[in-house]
Amino acid sequence: AQAQHNNSEFTEEQKKTIGKIATCLELRSAALQSTQSQEEFKLEDLKKLEPILKNILTYNKEFPFDVQPVPLRRILAPGEEEHLEFEEDEEEGGAGAGSPDSFPARVPGTLLPRLPSEPGMTLLTIRIEKIGLKDAGQCIDPYITVSVKDLNGIDLTPVQDTPVASRKEDTYVHFNVDIELQKHVEKLTKGAAIFFEFKHYKPKKRFTSTKCFAFMEMDEIKPGPIVIELYKKPTDFKRKKLQLLTKKPLYLHLHQTLHKE
Repeated sequence: AQAQHNNSEFTEEQKKTIGKIATCLELRSAALQSTQSQEEFKLEDLKKLEPILKNILTYNKEFPFDVQPVPLRRILAPGEEEHLEFEEDEEEGGAGAGSPDSFPARVPGTLLPRLPSEPGMTLLTIRIEKIGLKDAGQCIDPYITVSVKDLNGIDLTPVQDTPVASRKEDTYVHFNVDIELQKHVEKLTKGAAIFFEFKHYKPKKRFTSTKCFAFMEMDEIKPGPIVIELYKKPTDFKRKKLQLLTKKPLYLHLHQTLHKE
């Protein structure tokens, strides 16, 4: 429903209805994650949406809840998010600056296959196992963006997004997904680093936000498990002003496999 108008199969009215259903699902998700006993959006409420979903192409009655459709999700450029969050905090959580349509939707899950092997060259597979966060259960649609940057923060390989996390449990968000490094290890420039940005969706602010990041330097590339520390956003690709996310020992858990021809 968020596709461009000319290639969408839905009418504007149907798009609005789908957007309202999305809002109800987020309200239900928030209610389930709330510690208060009184749920704002109950299971009985959610069941009222079933006939609408089943008859989405012919549904023409009034929507049962007074909600606004979820606007197009926005993924912000580095630096843009902090400006917007600051702006919104001042406005007591306004609807957000800028037009939602000015940000293209990017669906998490853009993993690339392993490169062909070359004699004498090493390929690296990084399995992202889990990330430790004190509020792991509160994160909506969490995923990790993986990039390889040189000392100036310039991309050395295509950026990859993991699919949304497989599960949340206690203080961990579990991914269990393999990332194939899109360059032979020997071809990476001196001082390069592999970055992992943990992102999640903020319903109140209507955009996908970076919560924290971690990185791995070239001397840390070795087979087996590794845990790396989490740092506060914004992501510092030049690694100049690093601040740990918290004093608590929270880490990103990875497992590396090296493939050599």
